[in-house]
Amino acid sequence: MRHGGLLALLFACWPLHTFAADACTPVQRTLQLDAAAFAPERITVDVYLPGDYAGTQHRYRVVYADDGQDMPAVGLLPTLTALCRAHAIRPPIVVAVHMLRDRMGIYGLSDRAHRRSLPADTKYGPVGRRAHDYSQWLATQLVPYIDAHYRTRRDAASRSMLGWSLGGLNAFNLGWQYPEVFGRVGAFSPSFWLAADRSSDDAVERTRLAQRMVDRGPKRPQLRFWFAAGTAEETSDRDHDGVIDVIGDIRDLVDGYRAADGFRLRGLRQLGCSVNPDYAAHPGQRADVAVYLLPGGRHEQASWAKMLPLFLRWDDGVGR
Repeated sequence: MRHGGLLALLFACWPLHTFAADACTPVQRTLQLDAAAFAPERITVDVYLPGDYAGTQHRYRVVYADDGQDMPAVGLLPTLTALCRAHAIRPPIVVAVHMLRDRMGIYGLSDRAHRRSLPADTKYGPVGRRAHDYSQWLATQLVPYIDAHYRTRRDAASRSMLGWSLGGLNAFNLGWQYPEVFGRVGAFSPSFWLAADRSSDDAVERTRLAQRMVDRGPKRPQLRFWFAAGTAEETSDRDHDGVIDVIGDIRDLVDGYRAADGFRLRGLRQLGCSVNPDYAAHPGQRADVAVYLLPGGRHEQASWAKMLPLFLRWDDGVGR
């Protein structure tokens, strides 16, 4: 079987005619995919179908997610079930892509126009060396494959990209670089700290890669963002403004950055995006960008599990 560079497909869970225990309990299937860019390593993809999928002819919006191996830990299945039973969302199809062995290599930022990755050197080693390969595969091969084999709604407004930590950075990259594919981005605890110059705190502030990507614009008019972070993820505060870096980095990407000497980086707001800076207080406010801070949230799966139902509610509302 060959489609868009995907060379093999193995169904490892239930057959097509299997029904869920009820209409709100998702049915999971697991695929093993070959992609030339990552051969011989195969890519594991879990597809969570709404419980009523086999009994209807409906088409469904799709949430794609990095770090698919984390879905049990972040409670995806019980969260989808509970939200469906509460009539809080219309259940989507969720396509959860397990990380490859080189997670630090494939999650990152890319320059689609020049077909290259935008890697960053960090104290943990280089990040994002294969980001273009991975993002290109997901947006131009995996998405068409899913559209061809499942009853999806096949427009950007019906597709979201979700991730956390480096996966959140990559989710942002996929939305920014492929706005005709993804209409919404959910980034939990995103690694917006990656920078081209680590020689000093000031150099990091000025050369953060995601912020520079936004600064160069232009606005993606149909793209919506939901950013989230925990208030207790870290203690680092490189600009000494009393705000931890994970929150400061999100705010600078959203609101722009200005140094004491006048150096500036435009944010999403300066590109013309409307912003809801406090989603917790105003979950019903319509805006291009929403920012949610989880009180006491840490950089861990337990906190991302608490963010997940809020994101899914937002995602469903934006996509109506």
